[in-house]
Amino acid sequence: MSSRPDHDHVVWRRRCLISAGFPTSTARTLAADRRVDIHALLELTDRGCPPALAVRILAPLNDGRPV
Repeated sequence: MSSRPDHDHVVWRRRCLISAGFPTSTARTLAADRRVDIHALLELTDRGCPPALAVRILAPLNDGRPV
């Protein structure tokens, strides 16, 4: 089984996030994390939420610190 489809999906996610105004390094990290709902991130940014705030709003709760 090839890992290519997963790679293509991560690339697509990264491109969507970059197009929405996320910094490249942030987009790379978020795109590779399957816990991140990029559709929700994109919805927030479409409504005018700054990318950094959208990430904080949707960050998974780990030990109390944002991802």
